[in-house]
Amino acid sequence: MRALPFVWIPRGEPFQSKETGSDGSFPLILEHLIRQRGLPPGMDLENYLHPKLRDLADPFLIPEMKPAVERILRAVDQGEKICVFGDYDVDGVASITLMRRILMSYGVDPRHFIPKRGAEGYGLSHAAIRRCLEEGERPDLLITVDCGTVSIQEAAELKSLGIDLLIVDHHEPIPGERPDCVALVNPKCGDVFTYLCAAGVVFKLGHALLKTRQTNLDLKELIDLVAVATISDIVPMVGENRLLVRHGLRHLPNTLNPGLRALQDVTGMNGSATSMDVGFRIGPRLNAAGRMDVPEDALATLTTDCRRLARDLAQKLDAYNRERQNHENLIRREAVEMLAQGFDPARDPVIVLGSRSWHHGVVGIVASRLMRQFHKPTFVVAIDEEGIGKGSGRSIEGVSLVEAIRACENDLLAGGGHAMAAGLSIEEGKLESFRKRFAEYVLANTTEEQRRPKLMYDAEITFDQLSLEFLASYDLLQPFGNGNPQPVFIARQVELSRAPLRMKNQHLRFMLRQGYYEQDAVFFGGGEHPLPDPPWDVAFTIDRNTFRGRTTLQLIVQDLRSAE
Repeated sequence: MRALPFVWIPRGEPFQSKETGSDGSFPLILEHLIRQRGLPPGMDLENYLHPKLRDLADPFLIPEMKPAVERILRAVDQGEKICVFGDYDVDGVASITLMRRILMSYGVDPRHFIPKRGAEGYGLSHAAIRRCLEEGERPDLLITVDCGTVSIQEAAELKSLGIDLLIVDHHEPIPGERPDCVALVNPKCGDVFTYLCAAGVVFKLGHALLKTRQTNLDLKELIDLVAVATISDIVPMVGENRLLVRHGLRHLPNTLNPGLRALQDVTGMNGSATSMDVGFRIGPRLNAAGRMDVPEDALATLTTDCRRLARDLAQKLDAYNRERQNHENLIRREAVEMLAQGFDPARDPVIVLGSRSWHHGVVGIVASRLMRQFHKPTFVVAIDEEGIGKGSGRSIEGVSLVEAIRACENDLLAGGGHAMAAGLSIEEGKLESFRKRFAEYVLANTTEEQRRPKLMYDAEITFDQLSLEFLASYDLLQPFGNGNPQPVFIARQVELSRAPLRMKNQHLRFMLRQGYYEQDAVFFGGGEHPLPDPPWDVAFTIDRNTFRGRTTLQLIVQDLRSAE
């Protein structure tokens, strides 16, 4: 079963010039890419390419930041007991680590707590609150990070117990509702910094605290944690996110955090860091602990000051990641087999699958892979012995999963998240009804054109323009991510210099030729279906490949078609 073919669409006006920049140091094609994405108002090219930390905006622009700062400082001054409650993913554990480091600089040694993904679910649940209070001393102040915005009933429970609640979050609020808490620090409740992940919001809170009362904390030393969380949470790489990630990646190879250093060692990073390194090496290993229901190991990795313990924990996270990969591969194979029984990519607008044999911790990854493979809004659900399913969803541009969940709430026990990624709880018997209602929502709120798989390319280029010098200039466009996608180039009339080499998992490696110029290329998943006969038009991204001390430019093929 094959997905529908991509429709290749240029992103903005075409660019085919071979000229270089006015001083010869920066190719005009890269200037074109930047301006095509749209420079922020009032920002020139130099400031965009070289953002500075001194340009960070006033953190008090975020709603309810002032009462949050005042409540934390009152807790510090009165010696109150504080507990930091966070989520089990990368953003959650990074946010807990940041919040703890900030509080410790004020002489506070807070408790921390992470819910169990399987037994307690996401966020500030009643079950998680019960265990939190049973396992440690009752706090005077509970600070939630990366959760809490929609926890209306749970906030009321904490208030009835005499526990003050401070929420530091970035998830979508429920229209017209607000949890009863001393402060809700969430940019999405205002109109600034709405793109921040939770760790970014905690960083802004730390900045606000330090502006109010200075300590010996150098907040810049924690910026690598913000970068790791921002990249891993796939929030838009715009505004201050771009600034924080760019500086965080620069700091990461020399990090003072033993856990981050150990993770770089165990993943084979070579003294440099890109958003791809974080997204495909560090992030998955930190996430794997939460997916395997041992999030404490991920948190311990980031919070320990012991290098030996950090190394041991990093190796444990690496083992969890291999286990996660095994579960993921099994579920994905079974999911594709299910789809083969009746799913039609040309007819069906959504994918909804569930099974009692699937591990709840990896359904989000499988949903993401199926969404990318078939270009369909997708939910994958793991169902427990009692028939209750917990699912994760991933979406395509133009379909908000948050809005879809609201439209389908009669079929669900609970649900929420972001437009492009969300979670839900559902009874097993409601899966088919939800699938139909979800499909109706998508059909009613999108056009046929929106639902067609698209490959947006940025510029046409020729192989003679590609070099390590070009790549060095290209790196100034980083960090890439949501909102600043990695540029996709196309090259026409490309031939094969030699037959493709098949690697594991249906990947292909080949040498491509255009005229007199050759380029090494890899095509992930390219061996799953027959290739058309060359010559080809090839759509690709670029990256550097270092092997045995030699660095070369490599093409990462996104798609190819018979040459037009």
